[in-house]
Amino acid sequence: METALYLLPVTLGDTPIKNVLPEHNTEIIAGIRHFIVEDVRSARRFLRKVDPQFDIDGSQFFELNKHTSPEVVAGFLKPLIDGKSMGVISEAGCPAVADPGADVVAVAQRKGLKVVPLVGPSSIILSVMASGFNGQSFAFNGYLPIKPDERAKKLRQLEQRIYNEEQTQLFIETPYRNGKMMEDIIAHCRPQTKLCIAANLTCSDEYVCTKTVKEWKGKLPDLSKIPCIFLLYK
Repeated sequence: METALYLLPVTLGDTPIKNVLPEHNTEIIAGIRHFIVEDVRSARRFLRKVDPQFDIDGSQFFELNKHTSPEVVAGFLKPLIDGKSMGVISEAGCPAVADPGADVVAVAQRKGLKVVPLVGPSSIILSVMASGFNGQSFAFNGYLPIKPDERAKKLRQLEQRIYNEEQTQLFIETPYRNGKMMEDIIAHCRPQTKLCIAANLTCSDEYVCTKTVKEWKGKLPDLSKIPCIFLLYK
């Protein structure tokens, strides 16, 4: 196994490992004992899911979040600099994509350290695939503003990009606010604009549906407390 910073995808929900991650990932994980993670507890659960016999107590975990300073992030890479492979683990999906793991990858690249992304599920890519929208040009916008007037303005801006640039627009919301997000989209977007709602991707209760805003009106699903991604297109 080559010494590198391995980006280790995680399941998007309670999905069997074999359904979404290749066996190669398991083999790589078996050779790593130093991990940079978004959350230590969820990372431990993931490693035990990959291998119930994984040596958790013999492993080292560095916790990384949006508040971690660049100096601390750089220090996380000492085991890699010393010749030991490291793994980056997000709470769900692919690390470094809409994830603080991007910060440590940037440091590794600047230091000339080898970075290896492994194959795994990405809600962004999976939702674009299933939406029927433009997959040649799309933009992920993360979370939209919380304040009503700012959110309405942002939705109209994203919708304008759909019509001006023919670019699919994606964004997410905190699960308990999914209902309010859907209501705001219905209230502020044009009736003919298409909205795709994708929830619990790769899980047994996966939900993906595309309709116009007009068709969604009065028929919104109850997706409170469920991880969702929203896509808009013309």
